[in-house]
Amino acid sequence: MAQCEQVLTPVDGVVARMRALDAALPARDGVAVFNRVYLAVTEAVDGCIDAGRFTDARAAITLDVRFAERYLAAVDAVEEERRPPACWRPLFQFRRHPGVRPLQFALAGINAHIGHDLALAVVDTCRTLACEPADLEDEFDRVGDLLVSLEDRIREELTPGPDLLRIADPLTHLLGAWSLERARDAAWTAARALWALRRLPDVAEEFTERLDTAVGFAGRMLLIPLPD
Repeated sequence: MAQCEQVLTPVDGVVARMRALDAALPARDGVAVFNRVYLAVTEAVDGCIDAGRFTDARAAITLDVRFAERYLAAVDAVEEERRPPACWRPLFQFRRHPGVRPLQFALAGINAHIGHDLALAVVDTCRTLACEPADLEDEFDRVGDLLVSLEDRIREELTPGPDLLRIADPLTHLLGAWSLERARDAAWTAARALWALRRLPDVAEEFTERLDTAVGFAGRMLLIPLPD
């Protein structure tokens, strides 16, 4: 009896690409650290889609894939010796710095991806599906809730133990200064602004460039080498 062939989805494609990166990159590489975090998030989203937890599965898949494609495009740019977006440059520049801790790499990648890429992915999805951002709000919120729920796990896995992480430790201040939930809310506001500006391409381009630069600056601050 012939076995049924597994039907691959676009999400399976980006998961496969991230798994390949995970296998190829050294474990301590800063991009590898972020990639492992993002792979876990993407697999969680894929599981929720398969379980029917999204009201509009097509919208959820499109948003998830458009979102991932922006990270993978940055990886491709570096591999091809092109400049990635400004938001990603700090992570790629400091990816092998011995004074940067794994949690910093994870936060810098999340900062770039949420702070810049997520807003643009919402706009990409709206164009693909011919819809408005408001039509994606439920899917955006569900993906965001998954990200936030994984934040504690990320911090727990990558933060040194309490005997090493003291009140005076600079990493403690970084942890308190950056919030994934605030970054997600800002991304939704930026997505709505970009959609409202879609008929003013020059203004939209300037807005996007300034967003990219600002997120890149924040990423550079997250990657300040810290003493042991």
